[in-house]
Amino acid sequence: MSDIIQLLPEAVANQIAAGEVVQRPASAVKELIENAIDAGADRIKVIVKDAGKTLLQVIDNGCGMSVTDARLCFERHATSKIRKAEDLFAIRTMGFRGEAMASIAAVAQVELKTRRVEDELGTVVQIEGSKIVNQFPEAVPAGTSVAVKNLFYNIPARRNFLKSNSVELRHIIDEFQRVALAHPDIFFSLHSDNNELFHLTPGTLKQRIVHIFGNNYNQKLVPVEEDTSIIKLKGFIGKPEYAKKTRGEQFFFVNDRFIKDPYLNHAVMDAYEEILPPETYPLYILFIDIDPARIDINVHPTKTEIKYEDDKAIYAIIRSAVKRSLGRYNITPSLDFDQDTSFSQFITTKPLEEIQVPTINFNPNFNPFENEVGALKSKYTSRSYDYSSKFEREAVPQNWESLYKITEQADQIQLPLLGDDLSTEDETSAEPSVEIKKNFFQIHNRYIITQIHSGMMIIDQQAAHERILFEQYKEQLVNNQGSSQQSLFPTTIDLSVADFELMNEILPELQSLGFQLRPFGKTTYIVDGIPADLGNNINEKQIIEQLLEDYKQSRAELKVDKRDNIARSLAKSAAIKAGTPLDNDAIAELIDRLFACESPNVSIHGKPTVITLTLSDLMEKFDKI
Repeated sequence: MSDIIQLLPEAVANQIAAGEVVQRPASAVKELIENAIDAGADRIKVIVKDAGKTLLQVIDNGCGMSVTDARLCFERHATSKIRKAEDLFAIRTMGFRGEAMASIAAVAQVELKTRRVEDELGTVVQIEGSKIVNQFPEAVPAGTSVAVKNLFYNIPARRNFLKSNSVELRHIIDEFQRVALAHPDIFFSLHSDNNELFHLTPGTLKQRIVHIFGNNYNQKLVPVEEDTSIIKLKGFIGKPEYAKKTRGEQFFFVNDRFIKDPYLNHAVMDAYEEILPPETYPLYILFIDIDPARIDINVHPTKTEIKYEDDKAIYAIIRSAVKRSLGRYNITPSLDFDQDTSFSQFITTKPLEEIQVPTINFNPNFNPFENEVGALKSKYTSRSYDYSSKFEREAVPQNWESLYKITEQADQIQLPLLGDDLSTEDETSAEPSVEIKKNFFQIHNRYIITQIHSGMMIIDQQAAHERILFEQYKEQLVNNQGSSQQSLFPTTIDLSVADFELMNEILPELQSLGFQLRPFGKTTYIVDGIPADLGNNINEKQIIEQLLEDYKQSRAELKVDKRDNIARSLAKSAAIKAGTPLDNDAIAELIDRLFACESPNVSIHGKPTVITLTLSDLMEKFDKI
């Protein structure tokens, strides 16, 4: 039997490595930007077309490469960062594995232009599928420019699995933001299809955060700083009142490298315990500076996971530092133990005014049972005024004794159950029938209780309304029948770059629901109209921002259709909330619309909207007492 083990061809090995390193265009952007930073560049420009599928290019003014280095950088495990195994435990650079350029060149058409400052001419290298097509000298600017064209052109299956341009562009923006946050002293710009999305000038970390996420973040930030023998911690956290329902704006950097660590995230969340609104997540951008010998960063191909030598101590330091910052800047509630607050209202520099004894005015001539002529001052008017006492009162109607007859008649009528007719008539009685409306009870302005034949039914009013609106919006998206209500004064909404791109992605569906939106500038939308069924007292800005947050949350947690996600997000934002008082007619309409739905018993979160308690259930509970 012949030997069956053989070495893989170099091109195949590079494609396998590319499967780990280059998962989508954003992965290539990250690797190229990190190489530019390691080259000492202080100006980095990123250009993408068709979300990186057609072109992604990174231009820097770094040190450049010689003719030999320009060709050698495309070989596997070729790197200028390490020389021996011990260097792996003293890494301060971004890229060091030596597989990025080789992996990208294996699955794309790459053109490299580079020149060192001391050289007169630069070098151009053109490579396709790991094969060098051409190499020649050329007059190019100092630094390096890497253009990656037609990514995954030779792997159609991988290219077909790429998402839409808006989704892939959001991933590129995410990677770009992470690197830009870690290096606020470097100029960054991002261009997409000839539009400049970011223009980030060098500055402080706080300025970089504001430039990336928007001016309104200036008031949301709380500084954090801690210097210990184990780590140095610095950065910013968000105030609890600005917490969002998604985890998007949470960043950990170790030695300026973005990482994902649920353990350290738990330390931050533990510091926010009991001061966050329910089901919300705070903003934090924290930088950990630690001795490279205490960590191992080569545990994941994308280098986003790290092993620590003393993770419990790091956990405690982060938790205490965040909690101290929350208290230092008066974010958490505080008490003044030197003063009894119950008497603080009496502390004043002015003398107390004389207390006046309250007086009561009354009309001694008023007699509600008096029905004689002239007993009341306004016998012939429907209202009477007692000018001496300045009180206004209703005139006593004549034949007031008949009210008791109506009450006695109503007491003899049995209230109908849910689903019965609204009026009853005694066929044997000559008296006219009395119409009785359905009676509902609202508990804590949260739950609705009504009687049924077998017992009682409890309805979660918010979950019920979300189910109603979800099916309504879903139908409108399918039929494109959403009605719009024109706004008297258009509202301007400023979004982050990522949210602006997300809005562009779901804009056709929002217009189908009745939203009238138009882009204005790079990151601004103008709201000219909203769906008519949202009501008049709605905050357009708040409803759209909440819709985007709910959409991102549902997209991260649920793998559902885009239309279902939009309908679900808008239903959550527009539904009546727990704590909203409802009158009897509103409750009746809510119940009628709920049971007209396709799935009235299940909320959009998969939980029950209705709970039924039978008489036997109630009797059983009382028997146990």
